[in-house]
Amino acid sequence: MGTLVHAIEMQGISDSGMVRGHNEDAIGYKPELGLAILADGMGGYNAGEVASGIAVTLISEGVKGALESMAPHRPEPMSGKPLAHRILRDEIEKANLAIFQTAQSQPQCAGMGTTLVAALFYDNRLTIAHVGDSRVYRLRGENFTVLTKDHSLLQEQIDSGFITPEQARQSQNKNLVTRAVGIDPQLNPELNDHEVQVNDIYLICSDGLNDMVPDEDIALVMTTLRSNLQLASQQLIQMANDNGGRDNVSVILIKVKHDYAAERSLWARLFSWFAR
Repeated sequence: MGTLVHAIEMQGISDSGMVRGHNEDAIGYKPELGLAILADGMGGYNAGEVASGIAVTLISEGVKGALESMAPHRPEPMSGKPLAHRILRDEIEKANLAIFQTAQSQPQCAGMGTTLVAALFYDNRLTIAHVGDSRVYRLRGENFTVLTKDHSLLQEQIDSGFITPEQARQSQNKNLVTRAVGIDPQLNPELNDHEVQVNDIYLICSDGLNDMVPDEDIALVMTTLRSNLQLASQQLIQMANDNGGRDNVSVILIKVKHDYAAERSLWARLFSWFAR
């Protein structure tokens, strides 16, 4: 796991924006673990801040503990999927239950919840777990792609052909999510795997960015400032605020600087060779 510190660079900023009195977003990133987490909380009386904080704290600590005993690249015996899936799913479910129980037991937290993106880099791969409408984008060369699909009413309307993506950009219903952490005692996060290449740049953001800044402008900043992630993240926040800053806005930028293939035992390498 030590090679990840040198292979991956991470920078993040969270800002309250120009309108909101407090920040209900939370971010956390640990390059040494290959882990980045972003949560956009919701609920009255600052309860969204509580929900997002619980999610980021518990998942960060839980994943760190799990990685001490499990190699994320190894396949699960039953599904064949990387153990990264089990690690992320288990820790998200624990955070979901903790937020749900807090909301049930404390009246000021009733109805709170949070969106979530948890990204785990390992073995030249990336597993993304997401819930809600916070997003992950990838810049590979000149190609800028969104890797997540919003769990939102707008996305369902786009998928059904009821509205076009252009109409969705003008909609007033942008913050209606269909899935969130902490609302129900059970949760099914969406998990997807992606192959990673050196020089890829990944952006994790709350909807306070992509609601305020068009994708093509986000791509331009990331392309122009790809050598300086700190400056790029500051510029993205500034653009969101210059365009109105109607919501909290958070970004985490991740650059893959070197190969980070997992170390494999002699037996694993021999087995791989004979299996060809």
